[in-house]
Amino acid sequence: EVQLVESGGGLVQPGGSLRLSCAASGFTFSDYRMRWVRQTPGKGLDWVAVIDSRGGTATYVDSVKGRFTITRDNSKNALYLQMDSLRNEDTAVYYCERGTERGQGNQVTVSS
Repeated sequence: EVQLVESGGGLVQPGGSLRLSCAASGFTFSDYRMRWVRQTPGKGLDWVAVIDSRGGTATYVDSVKGRFTITRDNSKNALYLQMDSLRNEDTAVYYCERGTERGQGNQVTVSS
């Protein structure tokens, strides 16, 4: 059974930083490209960042380029999202995703 468990969210002031983690199990993690997506109330899911199976190539949505960094540790079956210079508009529930499968989500709130 595929399991994706996110952690690391919370409340942060604008300009602050958070690091999200995703623990993966139930599949060969190093075989899959992984994504971070996010959802705000009343909106659908938007992709944020994607990383290839080996961690060599990462791609970002324009709104987070230069502020967010996606990484992975295949030895730990873990996916990460380092979020710096956070803005109010980054407030959302963040999910790690493999294909159409995603975790339970983790709330990130950016507010003063």
